[in-house]
Amino acid sequence: MDTNYKHIKVIGFDADDTLWVNETYFRDAELEFAKLMAPYETANKIDQELFKKEMDNLPLYGYGVKGFVLSMVEMAIELSNNMVSNATISEILDIGKSMLNKPVELLDGVEDTLNVLSENYRLILITKGDLLDQERKLEKSNLTSYFHHIEVLSDKQESNYAKLLEHLDIEPSEFLMVGNSLKSDILPLVNINAKAIHVPFHTTWLHEQVNTEETEQKKYRTISSLSDLKSILD
Repeated sequence: MDTNYKHIKVIGFDADDTLWVNETYFRDAELEFAKLMAPYETANKIDQELFKKEMDNLPLYGYGVKGFVLSMVEMAIELSNNMVSNATISEILDIGKSMLNKPVELLDGVEDTLNVLSENYRLILITKGDLLDQERKLEKSNLTSYFHHIEVLSDKQESNYAKLLEHLDIEPSEFLMVGNSLKSDILPLVNINAKAIHVPFHTTWLHEQVNTEETEQKKYRTISSLSDLKSILD
């Protein structure tokens, strides 16, 4: 395992579920949706079909709450065989609005860690999803001042990261990415010869999960809290 970070000059941070709570709200929304659709199907089947619909819609809607809500509306129409009421559709829209209006809950140690690391490193924020929603959350977080650059990507593939680093004139060998998703925040960086540190969140969207074969022989570190970064990079 590569634990040599002496050449690191720039640290990138994921936002959702790395700096603040996010995925928990999607799990809660899925439970609410399943209750609304209970007259038409079992909870397990609803969950499976909603996930399939989200995957089908990703190329069209991208990531984020708005695409998720559109998928719920489509799924409600399909599961009910076009019988779903206007009132139920309105409730689905309210679920989405509630998600968008959630307070930003910072995870433990986030601000202190950013404050300490910003003294010696250039910090950038790299997230994906709906631009307006991510800007809203960042503003509510009061963390903007710690970042030299903020980037909202449509997706987090190797090519996205490589283009961004080139655009910002950052050598991959001098870059460290920190995030909760192995699929989006860790493996793509390892594959372009940057460093990566994994900070797991207690729940992970099925689309972001990877198997052990995908992580085998990949060099990255896992820590339990963002606060651990301070001692690792000291």
